[in-house]
Amino acid sequence: MKRVLLILMVLFVAMTTNVFAGGEQEKGDDGSEEYTIATVVKVDGIAWFDRMRVGVKEFASETGNDCFLVGPSESDAAAQVKIIEDLIAQGVDALCVVPFSVEATEPVLKKARDAGIVVITHEASNSVNRDYDIEAFDNFAYGANIMKNLGAAMGGEGGYVCTVGGLTSKSQNEWMDGAVDYQKKNFPNMYEVTSRIEEGDNPTTAYEKIKEAIVAYPDLKGVCGGPMTTSAGAGLAVDEKGLQGKVFVCSTGLVSVARQYLESGAVESIHFWDPKAAGIVMNKLALMVLEGRNGEIKAGMDLGEKGYNDILVPDASNPTLLYGAGWVDVSMELDNLEEYNF
Repeated sequence: MKRVLLILMVLFVAMTTNVFAGGEQEKGDDGSEEYTIATVVKVDGIAWFDRMRVGVKEFASETGNDCFLVGPSESDAAAQVKIIEDLIAQGVDALCVVPFSVEATEPVLKKARDAGIVVITHEASNSVNRDYDIEAFDNFAYGANIMKNLGAAMGGEGGYVCTVGGLTSKSQNEWMDGAVDYQKKNFPNMYEVTSRIEEGDNPTTAYEKIKEAIVAYPDLKGVCGGPMTTSAGAGLAVDEKGLQGKVFVCSTGLVSVARQYLESGAVESIHFWDPKAAGIVMNKLALMVLEGRNGEIKAGMDLGEKGYNDILVPDASNPTLLYGAGWVDVSMELDNLEEYNF
């Protein structure tokens, strides 16, 4: 009888220990571990991150992990931090974050890593509290490419403005740094008419601020857009005022958002990478870290998505900063709108 009671006590202790420890990681049908990976974006409900959600869902379907995308309803650093705080409390296994403000998210990402949560960032080359940051390309080269197109459209002369989501949006500001540097070296008769315009990744704000700039600066001939939303906002402002051929817009954008302005001539060109692919590779990196495959994450690796087939590590002293190598230019002149259905 004593032996039976001892066995029952041992079983009880084992069961309760497992409960309080959270149990083992859930197993999939094939015996592999299933993880919860949350992708937190700058703002939910815009075309860019709608497209990223497609990639996150596809990755979840292919791997059997619980992967999902969330973000604040407006570009708000504090609201994004609150979402991350909630996800930490829920005990997710990994966070893939596209910060609105790198500085604002650093403390909460440190909290996540201290809790054993894997952190992958995107559009955040200066992030510190991360396992890896994956950029779609060399940020300065991307900005230079936008300016190359804008300078050609403007005939190498006249005033222009640069737009960013926010002055703390690290990658977008690096794009514009690259654009301005290219302008100074290659189009010396061009100049910025004012300091960078913050449009909050909001097409309505972009529209209002570009419309104001057109009135305030009669010598304005160009808009060099960092956020995707600038292509829509500036395009509408140029369209409404009938300034095609007088004010040129070259901006990050998506065909689904900017098509009508490309076709009307209000936008000269858009430039982008596929947010779907970015969502997939962020989640793929998170899964690799969770599975202890960090040794495979290095220069030359193939993440299986276009633009990420030969990963670059631009700084050997900072091996957690990874670059892809792909952006797309779309314009009426290139006649390639139909190649992109997003």
